[in-house]
Amino acid sequence: MRAALPVSAAGHAAIIGLLLLLPAVMPAPPKIDLTHAVEVVFTPAAPPPIVAQPAAPPIATQPPTQPIVEQPPPPVPKPRPKPVQPVDRPPPEMTLPLPVAPVPAATPQVASLPPPAQAPVISADYRSMLSNWLESHKRYPEDARQRGEEGRAVLRFRVDRNGRVLDYAVVSSTGYGDLDAAVESMMRGATLPPFPASMTSPEIEVSVTIRFGLTR
Repeated sequence: MRAALPVSAAGHAAIIGLLLLLPAVMPAPPKIDLTHAVEVVFTPAAPPPIVAQPAAPPIATQPPTQPIVEQPPPPVPKPRPKPVQPVDRPPPEMTLPLPVAPVPAATPQVASLPPPAQAPVISADYRSMLSNWLESHKRYPEDARQRGEEGRAVLRFRVDRNGRVLDYAVVSSTGYGDLDAAVESMMRGATLPPFPASMTSPEIEVSVTIRFGLTR
């Protein structure tokens, strides 16, 4: 009985030693690199629509005036004169119509369209500043990543000279609510970099494509 106690104690010590060494032997789970999981690409802005101007109403033309021919008044009956020697009378005068000058046809007027409004120019420096800001504030939701959700979202926003976001909208959804919510959360109450001195516009509109993807 006394000999079995040291053997049992040695066995338990060996088992405890193996348990302590087990975490060191098992490899650690690989880390997932999410550096390029969210990609930001600037989307070309659509040209402003051309508003058609209403055509000018046609100029009313008056029909040509018809010549008026004056008719001689009917002869007034005279009392029968005493028989005298007849005298030749000249024929009644006829009034000839005056020539009427032709009315020139009206020339149709073509409404001139104003030149299309030029979209504000975004300098290369400000594009780089916006790209750095978006890269530093993007986030891949952990639940969406575990479910393997991927997609592309088109984000459109307006920003003033001071970097204040005036409005924003996800105009093209990724198809997953958590991914769209992550894009909106990034812009909610955000303050972007202010415009550089080379940009004179009071505000600009920017469209970017944000891609959520997992490397397999």
